[in-house]
Amino acid sequence: MANNLFNMSEAASIGIHSMVFIAKSDGKVNVNKLAEEFNFSKHHVAKVLQRLNKFDMLGSTRGPSGGFYLKVEPNDISLLDIYEAIEGKLPNMKCPMGYEHCPFKKCLLGTIVNDMSKQFKEYLNEKTLQYYLDNNY
Repeated sequence: MANNLFNMSEAASIGIHSMVFIAKSDGKVNVNKLAEEFNFSKHHVAKVLQRLNKFDMLGSTRGPSGGFYLKVEPNDISLLDIYEAIEGKLPNMKCPMGYEHCPFKKCLLGTIVNDMSKQFKEYLNEKTLQYYLDNNY
């Protein structure tokens, strides 16, 4: 049973870092450059970028001068869009641990888990790629 507490997988980290790097680049960026820049596995970077390509956030060209480029304006792509393209939609659950049945009258964890998950989702949604271009990252 999964909970909706903050989770950032390596794939989501690769996606977010790569998308900001590509947005900051003047042209196409190849998998080798991203893998080298962030010390990620070349294979894992390629897999993540292909997933983002399927969601039409990135385009790609093959060949020696090929690479990945943004297909959408930086202001129209949030970190939440990237995260959810890789991890799937962040769930909205009544129980922070995802349990269907609880014998207690009140949640033992209070609202902290749901509050943290909501704040995480809001943060990712507020930050677009344009934010990272405008703020000199």
